[in-house]
Amino acid sequence: MHTNNQILANGTVKRVVIAGGGTAGWIAAAALSKKLGELVQVTLVESDAIGTVGVGEATIPPLRTFHHLLGINEQEFMRATGATAKLGIAFENWGREGERYIHSFGKTGTSAWMCDFHHFWLRGREMGFDSDIGEFCLEHQAAVAGRFATSEKSNINFAYHLDATRYAAFLREISESHGVTRIEGLIRDVRQDTHTGDIQALLLEDGREIGGDLFIDCSGFRSLLAGKALGSKFEDWSHWLPCDSAVPVQTRAPGPAMPYTRSIAETAGWRWRIPLQNRVGNGLVYCSSHLSDDDATTLLFDRIDGEPMSEPRVIRFTTGRRTETWKNNCIALGLASGFIEPLESTSIHLIVTGIVRLMQLFPFSGTEPALRDEYNKQTQRELEDIRDFIVLHYHVNQRDGDPFWDHCRNMAIPDSLAHRIALFRERAHAYQNNDELFRVDSWVQVMLGQGLKPRSCHPVTRMMTEQQMQQLQTGLRQQVSRAVQSLPRHQEFIQQYCAEPAATET
Repeated sequence: MHTNNQILANGTVKRVVIAGGGTAGWIAAAALSKKLGELVQVTLVESDAIGTVGVGEATIPPLRTFHHLLGINEQEFMRATGATAKLGIAFENWGREGERYIHSFGKTGTSAWMCDFHHFWLRGREMGFDSDIGEFCLEHQAAVAGRFATSEKSNINFAYHLDATRYAAFLREISESHGVTRIEGLIRDVRQDTHTGDIQALLLEDGREIGGDLFIDCSGFRSLLAGKALGSKFEDWSHWLPCDSAVPVQTRAPGPAMPYTRSIAETAGWRWRIPLQNRVGNGLVYCSSHLSDDDATTLLFDRIDGEPMSEPRVIRFTTGRRTETWKNNCIALGLASGFIEPLESTSIHLIVTGIVRLMQLFPFSGTEPALRDEYNKQTQRELEDIRDFIVLHYHVNQRDGDPFWDHCRNMAIPDSLAHRIALFRERAHAYQNNDELFRVDSWVQVMLGQGLKPRSCHPVTRMMTEQQMQQLQTGLRQQVSRAVQSLPRHQEFIQQYCAEPAATET
């Protein structure tokens, strides 16, 4: 008899069953079928009767690496999903009302081995050089100017705005071309081994049983396998991230798409604006104890531009994670594994890293509990680093007088985040943990953008004279400016590079 720490001790893992479709399910299916080939048989069970959440339509740059891994043609993908380019996120009113900064995806300035560029920039401020740190980042300035281009030789760092429903359909086509079997049906229950608790089969409403060796739970917030069947506990993070509701709505594009996402702080949460080729994804994330659903919907409709294309609906969520993402012979992916609100567009990224991690640690022999433990440890570290980055935005706000924002500014925060803030406040020190998603530039842009002012910077910067500082800043600024001016308008590039058919006809 094998224990809960073992998976199919007497046989190899061959049959992989994915419970649920949507973005998570089809990312998993596409990756496994493309990269593991004949080593596994992949079956995906989903029902057209169950809608997807469909909120996350903005991504971050690592998705491009994943697409390269799968051999996806960028132009075909962007055309199929109505995608546009994303150079970063514009945060409006997150510091004080009326203030705006951009968390861009680029590298800022040039660094010395002892300290990063922002130390030299801070020293320049002390000398009287009144520059914005974004002036030294190509992606930042291109976003502001609404310019963009890419090619195989381009080193510009960007991501995508995309239609999540069409993205799932695009990945489904790739998956089925590589042998994935899709089964239409509603999952009623699961059959488990009475001794070990391992899942043996999915039981469908019509009586069919879908047996497998390894199961991937992509059933969304319901978490039918990991949560309901296997009892993987949920660690609630709402005391740090109190928003628990979202209202999304689609509108027709009122004008040219800019190459960045907008995140606008509101009374009890924040509003997103994601520009696709022919429409705009809008929504409001809010705390229901500070704002009613009716008032949230009214606020959103008062703010949107363009003709609404969908009816608003309220989505409830709790921010947090499953304590065991991989339990028994089941791996939770996407919303089934937990949820970190879409403030920094990490939802699709976490699906990708989850499935890539599984392929790296795949239990082919079925007897490797160490693989599961390592998977869970890596997942925990990844989620906690992202959690801290999201909490940072709320905690360092300067929106005095709003009860919600006052609470966020005064609340206790994770020790790991408190340590980062203290280091930056004392001497502008920022760092990136091993394998951490967000780079030093990201932490710096948010902390400086929301008014967190360091008391000092690295002493090595005092060795630079005013003339040297002026030469450094002037040279970098001119270099960025020339590069930006060489780029076409973002809308023009999209029309030439990847316009979807509807966009071409109109």
